[in-house]
Order: sequence, then C-alpha cells, then structure tokens
Amino acid sequence: MAHILVIDDDPLFRDLLLENCSVLGFEAIGAASIEEGKAQLAAQPIDLVFLDVRLPDGNGLDVLPSMNRLPSPPEVIIVTGMGDANGAELAIKNGAWNYLQKPLNRQEIILQIKRALEYHDKKRQCANKVILNRDEIIGTSASILSCLNQVAQCSNTDTGVLITGETGTGKELFAHAIHTNSARAHQPFVVVDCTNLPDQLVASLLFGHAKGAFTGADSDRQGLIEQADGGTLFLDEIGELSLDLQKSLLRVLQERTFRPVGKVREQKSDFRLIAATNRNLEAMVQQGQFRQDLYFRLSAFTIHLPPLREREADIEKLAVSFVLAICRHHHFSIKGILPETLEILKAYPWPGNIRDLRNVLEKAILSDPSNPAIYPVHLPPEIRLHHIRSMVESRHEPHNHFQPPPPHSPRGTILPYKEYRRQQLDFIEKHYLQSLLQEAEGDISTACAMAQFSRSHLYNLLKLHSLSVATMPGARTPERLSDPDPTTK
Repeated sequence: MAHILVIDDDPLFRDLLLENCSVLGFEAIGAASIEEGKAQLAAQPIDLVFLDVRLPDGNGLDVLPSMNRLPSPPEVIIVTGMGDANGAELAIKNGAWNYLQKPLNRQEIILQIKRALEYHDKKRQCANKVILNRDEIIGTSASILSCLNQVAQCSNTDTGVLITGETGTGKELFAHAIHTNSARAHQPFVVVDCTNLPDQLVASLLFGHAKGAFTGADSDRQGLIEQADGGTLFLDEIGELSLDLQKSLLRVLQERTFRPVGKVREQKSDFRLIAATNRNLEAMVQQGQFRQDLYFRLSAFTIHLPPLREREADIEKLAVSFVLAICRHHHFSIKGILPETLEILKAYPWPGNIRDLRNVLEKAILSDPSNPAIYPVHLPPEIRLHHIRSMVESRHEPHNHFQPPPPHSPRGTILPYKEYRRQQLDFIEKHYLQSLLQEAEGDISTACAMAQFSRSHLYNLLKLHSLSVATMPGARTPERLSDPDPTTK
C-alpha cells in the first residue's frame, strides 16, 4: 500500500486531500508544518508528498532538496494558493512531480495521485532490478545514495552525463562507475583532462594526426576520441575548454565524426560522453564563456556530487578505507584511528573534499609509521586548531535567552493550542530574523548566505514581521523593505 503525506496548514484542504487518498485505498498522513512533515518523513518511507508553499515555519520549496536526498525520495506535488512562475521553475528544477494552484477539483486530485504513484512504483521497480557495481565509491549517507541511484538510472542508457561538484568530490570515480555499469563496460574508458590540454597540440591529442602533418609528427597517431571508439570518453573539467575547442567538440558530438590533423577523410567514433566540471556552466553560458548549444548537449542527465562537509556520516567509513589502502600500499601494519581523531576529522570543513582527507591521512601515517594508531597530534595544525577554535567559540558564545510569550490571552484565559503554537513560531521566527540581521550587520546578501534563504524569501519574512534593515544595529546599508526585491528586476 502506498503512503502519502500531506503537508498543508489549511485544515480544510488537508482533510480534503486525506479523504481522497483514503477513498483510493492509500494510507495518508497529515502535517501542518515543515517540522511535522520532516518528522513523518523520518519515521517511515513515503511515496508521495503534497507540499504547500507558504507554511507557518517556512517556505515549502526550501524543503525539496532535502526530500531528494532521502534514501527513497518521494514524488512531490507542490500545491499553492498563490501561483508564481519563479516558484514553479524552482520546484520543477528540484524534481517536483507537478506544481498545482488551489483550488483543485476532486477529479484532478485523483488523477494526480494515480499518475504520480504509478510513476513512482515503476521507478522503484527499475531501481530494484539494477545490481550496481559501486566501484570504489564509499559511503551510505542519504546524499551519496541519491547520487548512486542516479548512476543506476543512467547506466542502462547511452545518454551523455554531466557530473558537477567541487574539486575532490570524486567526479572521475562516478564517471567510471557509470561506465562500469553500462553496456560499454568492457570497452575503453578514456580520460581527457581539459585543464592540461596545450593549445598548440590540443587538436592532435583529441583528433589524432597523420605522419608529416607538422614538425615532429614522425608517424600516424590515434587521438583520444578515436581511442574511445566503442567505449566512454570522459572530459574532466570541461569548463576549461576554449570557445574554439568547444565549437569543434560540439560538431563531434552531433555527427560522431572527426578529422585527424593532416588527413582529408573524416573518421567515425562511437563513444559515450561523460563530462565533469567544478564550475557553474549555466552562469558561464550567461557570461558568454561557454557555448549554450554545447551546454544543452552535455546536460541531458546531470549528477551533482555533494561536498564532504555535507557527508559527515561518511567520514568515518572513508577514513578507515583510506587508512587500510595507504598502509597496504606502503607495507605498514594496519593502523587504528582514535575516536577523538575521528571527531576532529568530522568537524573540519574539508575545502579539498575527499582528496584532501586522503592526503591528510597519508601524511599522518607517514609522519609516524611505527605507531599503531593515528592520534590527533598526527594531524596538521590547521585541522586541530579549527576543532579547538570551534569548541572555544561554542563555550564562550553568549547565550541570548529570550522569554516566550505566555500561553494566556489578555483576559487571562489559556489560549487554544494551535493559536499558542502559532504565536510561539511567530515569536521565534522574528527573534531569529533580528539576530540574523544583527549578525550580518544589515547586509541582505550576507544574511541570505548565513540563513540559506533566497533573497526573495528573506524579504517576504521581513515584511511579514514588519522588520526593517535600516533599523538594525550596525546596519551598513539603508535598504527599505518597501523597496522592490532587486532579484525581481
């Protein structure tokens, strides 16, 4: 039986959806806020979520990414009383099944439920049939399992894949996993590092050359594209390619033909393309630094790898695996990792991600090969100092105790629970916004980054609580909330 969750603070609409789900024979649960919805998602697997946008404790659209990172992500249908084109775009880009505007008639509700669950069931059946070879990918966090699910989805196809993520997140490892689980697994996996392609020789390296094509060309040479025939061509850091080379690559992708330097006839190469980048290609397209037509070609299927700082649950498994591999490589006795060392490793933000973690562990092992364990003293000073500073700051951080409003009306009678709960949430939200603006010194961009809000969402909250940036202590900019949101211009 399918499980459906309805997150909506309108009791009439929530009950309407729950009733229709029950009539169809599905188990349905209601939640009046984001926090209640999160609790239900954590308590049991959910197949379909109806999600309102404007909720007492935040914007429903902001929850979509966390839902997508669940081990078994549900289908999500956004329902809102206020249609918004920007909100619809954000919802669809974050994987929502549909974006609907209230009111909804009974027939439409039933159709949406049936279609979404039908799709979800077929998707789950396909996922269960795939036995995925994880290669050397380590981790069981929700974010990495979601990425592996995408690997399983695209491995059975021949479509191009774009892998995005910060440096050191394992983009080549995921590209190799896609190749290993595809029908081309026994054919070549050819890696092209786009950051190290010399301008003078790039055409020769990619397309090959004929003997005598230029000085030093003593014999015919296969290019990397020809070497990938039948297999997979992996273009690492494709954002570093020049515009001229992007044009040449686009033609190869469209026609699957190329011409070696010094030859007259074109040759064919049947390869699957996987590209990776640590840059924002969409922004580069807008700035004229990357071809839009090439971007569309590359982004047919996109996998975004999370940074290590968002994978704290995987750090222990990664560290143990790396220590085993490093000790075996250097023919050392296997070392242990002390719990306090792991605590320090988990607290560090790892700007270089997984590659950074491995390098740190290798240095720690080589610094004291005979010691049977890795102690905190074996770690670099900057990593240990980061942990010490975090502990000192948390202990000396001023605690701003605030008194919540009493649960009584002006007449002295106790308030209904829902009314008191709403007052509490409003009070806490306003207090948070005041502290946020004070910490950000009135700078909206800084406040958005700290709170992980979109600019428009922050403006809406400030207007809701009648807060003005200009009145905040230490405000640097005289922004007024009556001014239009700059992002809408």
